[in-house]
Amino acid sequence: MIRRTFIAATAALMMAPAAFAGATKDIVETAASAGSFNTLLAAAKAAGLVHTLKGDGPFTVFAPTDEAFAALPEGTVETLLKPENKDQLIAILTYHVVPAKVMSGDIAGKKANVKTVNGEKLSVNAKNGVKVNDATVTAADIVASNGVIHVVDTVILPGS
Repeated sequence: MIRRTFIAATAALMMAPAAFAGATKDIVETAASAGSFNTLLAAAKAAGLVHTLKGDGPFTVFAPTDEAFAALPEGTVETLLKPENKDQLIAILTYHVVPAKVMSGDIAGKKANVKTVNGEKLSVNAKNGVKVNDATVTAADIVASNGVIHVVDTVILPGS
């Protein structure tokens, strides 16, 4: 089965969305250039999802920062990165990915449940800021050639 998946953004990533109309970097390259998603990218590599996230998409990634991963209980990230926990890691990472390009303007003032790549739904509430389950979107509309990244301050766990 093919798995479709998947705060400190740099000043370049914070430019107006119109500046990204011709985005040439994919989601992985865009995240790497920000410098604040090293743990997410390491996890995507361990899960075997990098190639997918470099694919055509479109994808919307609710991307936890390195700080969000560091806030997990001690040892959690190291445990998830072990080969024997790959399925659990894939489930967590694909819970952060929606198989469509969803810009902040598409959901402004709305509340909805959106289906993720792992099959579960996320609760997105954009009525007062933007919350995704219990995570807060701290930067939105970071456009890539194959989708969009919205930065979140918390790792979102399936079933939460």
